[in-house]
Amino acid sequence: MYDFEHAPQRQHTDSVKWDVKDGELPMWIADMDFATAPEIVSAMQDKLKLAAFGYEEPHASYFDAVADWYATEHKARPQTNWMVFTTGVVPAISAIVRRIAHTGDNVLVQAPVYNIFYNSIENNGRHVLSSNLVYDDGKYSVDFDDLEAKLAEPLTTLMILCNPHNPVGKVWRRSELTKIAQLCDMYNVTLVSDEIHGDLVLDGPDYTPAFSLDEPLKQRVISLVSPSKTFNVAALHAATAIIPNADLREQVTRGFNQDEVAEPNLLAIPGTIAAYRQGHDWRAALRKQLRENYEQAFDFINEQVDGAAVVESSATYLMWIDVSAITHDADALTEYIRLKTGLIVSSGNIYRGNGGNFLRLNFACPSDMLQDGLNRLRDGVQAYKETL
Repeated sequence: MYDFEHAPQRQHTDSVKWDVKDGELPMWIADMDFATAPEIVSAMQDKLKLAAFGYEEPHASYFDAVADWYATEHKARPQTNWMVFTTGVVPAISAIVRRIAHTGDNVLVQAPVYNIFYNSIENNGRHVLSSNLVYDDGKYSVDFDDLEAKLAEPLTTLMILCNPHNPVGKVWRRSELTKIAQLCDMYNVTLVSDEIHGDLVLDGPDYTPAFSLDEPLKQRVISLVSPSKTFNVAALHAATAIIPNADLREQVTRGFNQDEVAEPNLLAIPGTIAAYRQGHDWRAALRKQLRENYEQAFDFINEQVDGAAVVESSATYLMWIDVSAITHDADALTEYIRLKTGLIVSSGNIYRGNGGNFLRLNFACPSDMLQDGLNRLRDGVQAYKETL
């Protein structure tokens, strides 16, 4: 029913991902090479036919669509009065950093983690404090003793959690999320949960939205959700902050308005409603395709890319590849692979922590494109090893 075998041709279309030289293959940024759900496109086309694009604001139809989606897909229904529209998860995080944490405060993260978190913190004069994830025998876990010690520091006022985690693809169990929230509550730290990959759990138990935690833990959390990654509509610039506590919600709302990240563009509302009302079948088909792609890449890399090992994951379409047996300088390796083969993947260095030992590869594309990328990865790594 849906086409996951043909990639839209996006060179020379202002695409960030596809602003590349002829012959290059970008598999880095979290942007899928699938056309979005046709139901979303149809809703946008209907909007354009109106030919009048004045100021807009979301109403009950928008917030009901968000609530119904989470009730249906994740068995957790947020109250609509907990919700605040915002123009994206990253703009929301930056606004929350400015509103909740003071200049010079610690904002805690768990490296290696999505690199833009660091920009949102440091560009706003706050200090990154990382409780690094522990990497052992190919798996990541939380060092809860270290986490507690850093949350207890007097200047730590905010924690940003990646839930599910980008780039390692980990889905936090409810017990883990509860323990993190308990520590935040104990030390009066606000917990921001970036849940943009929450719809993309490919295997095992579903993710736990932070807003669904038991009382009183949910009173100190902010969930940030969006159709952006699920439906490949990043340029829609639409997201929702779900904040059960009224006082915290008012603070965040003022921050969004002060920073002008609270007003939708002409397609944000109809696009989001269509995604959440009519996108259930498309999401199911997408997850099936992504599971197949994951298995294709996992088997190929572990069998044919000598010295590389995939970190097993259950969420996102981003593969975290351990290359520590080859190099501890992921920057040098990714640069060499691009020059030698034209394949563009992300260096793990930008995610900090132990990221210098890893590459991140986006496998959300048609299977033949993925195979092309995997072949280039194998050839590039082999050629790099011959230079050592």
